[in-house]
Formats: sequence, structure tokens, C-alpha cells
Amino acid sequence: MKETDTREYVGGAVNVIAQGTQLQGNMVTATDCRIDGMLRGNIESKAKIIVGRTGVVDGNIKCANVEVEGTVRAESLVVTELIALKSTANITGNIETAKISIEPGAEFSGNCKMRNSRQPGQQAPQPEKK
Repeated sequence: MKETDTREYVGGAVNVIAQGTQLQGNMVTATDCRIDGMLRGNIESKAKIIVGRTGVVDGNIKCANVEVEGTVRAESLVVTELIALKSTANITGNIETAKISIEPGAEFSGNCKMRNSRQPGQQAPQPEKK
């Protein structure tokens, strides 16, 4: 029987910290991660992080995309693409991102720095004239 080296396989893998689980320490992953429990520590991902409604992250986040429904207390959230704050989100910390989406009801306390994702010389989209 052939052994598989799981360190190289990341296709379709999702890390889950389930509700009722408490994890203390830093986490680094190349794949998506869903947090419905509590993480005390920093998390870094090359993919998407979802902080579910019951999820709590007490540490910095660095990732490509993040969707927050729960609670995040951080010094910094560095997101290379999109941060989405759902209506139940409660975030304390400074955000640096290319794009942000905030639903009514979301709570955010901190600063937000938007990186320009347009190419030099490219103009902002104009509303369509009728």
C-alpha cells in the first residue's frame, strides 16, 4: 500500500475549530479555516478564514480573505483581498485590506487602511448615465 504525504496535499482541505473548542497558540495554514470555537493566538492563512457566529479570535489575523460573523479582538487584521463583516460581527482592531464589505449591524472599533488595488493610471469606475 502506497503512503501519501499529506504535507503537500491541500486541495479542498478545510481546518475547523468547532464550537466548544479552545485553542491557545499561533496557527499557520495554507488552506481555508473556519473558527466556531475560541482561538487565543495569531492566525495566518494563504486562503480564507471564516469566524463563525460563535467564533472568537483573540489575536492578529493575516490572510487572503476573511468573513467575520463572530468576535475578533486584534491589533491588526491584514487581508490581501476582501474582508467581509456580517451583521453579527464585533471587531476591535486595525484593518488593512484591498476591499471591505460591512453589513448593517456590524460593530467595528479601530482604523481601516485601504490599499489601492487599481493599476497606475486606471480610473475609478463611473456610475452609468441614464
